[in-house]
Amino acid sequence: MALPRNPIVVIPARMASNRLPGKPLAEIGGEPMIVHVWRRAVEADLGPVLVAAAETEIAEAVKAAGGDALLTRSGHPSGSDRVFEAVEAVDPDGRHDAVVNMQGDLPTIEADIAGAVLGPLAEAEVDIATLASAIGGEAEKTNPNVVKAVISLQPGETVGRALYFSRAPVPCGEGPLYHHIGLYAFRRRALARFAGLPRGGLERRERLEQLRALENGMRIDAALVDRVPFAVDTPADLARGRELLARGS
Repeated sequence: MALPRNPIVVIPARMASNRLPGKPLAEIGGEPMIVHVWRRAVEADLGPVLVAAAETEIAEAVKAAGGDALLTRSGHPSGSDRVFEAVEAVDPDGRHDAVVNMQGDLPTIEADIAGAVLGPLAEAEVDIATLASAIGGEAEKTNPNVVKAVISLQPGETVGRALYFSRAPVPCGEGPLYHHIGLYAFRRRALARFAGLPRGGLERRERLEQLRALENGMRIDAALVDRVPFAVDTPADLARGRELLARGS
């Protein structure tokens, strides 16, 4: 099966955040973080880019920078649910055959990393594609804020089926652990199915939306990339992000 021909990129954003409230509008280099992410998504050239905003101030910031933004309901249980509302509003006829959900806290993500997420959709049976990278440091293995992807991979393969995601260091035993990168590419019909499913016990327990798909038999494949894009989750991350953007990273 050929890769999707007409993807759209949607960036879900909301002001509520346990560790960094107001994160989308956090200033980096004189501009809100969501504007940096929008620009990186445009540079990746995967398709049109839309910010799905939970609050008016986010949408206004994106529009002031020249981007497209849509105000969505505030109470969505996950970013992908917010993405679905936005896509259905702007493309009710289903012209876009794939939807890339790009997280709004990746102000330095590079085009090659963003583009890699579409690769697993070349396999016809894959519903959702995502990314992962091998964990090198021991501290990341036990850090619950680093989500691990359990991927079925044969030697030499760079794309494999994702069997589980966890905040725990899984699987046990000898071998690599993989850092899940929260970027998804949904087939359009898969996103519609996902959004229609109730939240499951594992999704609630691990606080990981992708487990809703796995609990309901949907197939997620992950492509390996050689680095993890920098994400802003805490005030310390924000300070680091400001340093990186100041250096032109």
